[in-house]
Amino acid sequence: MSDAAWRTAPTLVGRHVTLRPLERTDRADLLTAFEGLTQLFATVVPTSATIDGWYDLLEAQQAAGRALPFTVLDADGQVAGATRFLRMNEGHRRVEIGGTLYARRVQRTGLNTEAKRLLLTHAFDVLGCQCVQLRTNWHNRPSREAIERLGARMDGVLRGHMVTSEGEVRDTVVYSILDHEWPQVRRNLTYLLERGR
Repeated sequence: MSDAAWRTAPTLVGRHVTLRPLERTDRADLLTAFEGLTQLFATVVPTSATIDGWYDLLEAQQAAGRALPFTVLDADGQVAGATRFLRMNEGHRRVEIGGTLYARRVQRTGLNTEAKRLLLTHAFDVLGCQCVQLRTNWHNRPSREAIERLGARMDGVLRGHMVTSEGEVRDTVVYSILDHEWPQVRRNLTYLLERGR
């Protein structure tokens, strides 16, 4: 593991998805991918009015060693969304996978499963993480089910954790996968992908 690996987003390639470093030139394609997502439950989606600030925040977090943002491409090479490592802590060998937004056309497909497999492989096998977290809103049942389907275990609920942009006081569910659990999780993800899920 090198310090550079914690500062530079790699390009990760699978059969259904490619994750490559987020670039400002993706702006228009991301806005197209995000169309229709602005009403997503418990999710803040960048719009034409807010996406530049979103980029500014992600670039600042990456410069501070706290995030690695990715543009998500589908099997045809079309921009399908964004995701990232966040809350990165090299000293404690921990990252979180989150900030994930997919175009409706790729939701509930093998793209997400493979994207998570690529990110987890990089976190455990390249960065040498001992823990990878995932978080979601308590009320976002589809997200919770998707995280549990990956094989992550629930650590607990942070009650009254944050106030959303809509003024809602959010309870956050925290999940994690530990390094010794990764081999079994990887087998599960491979099985799901073989079944086209």
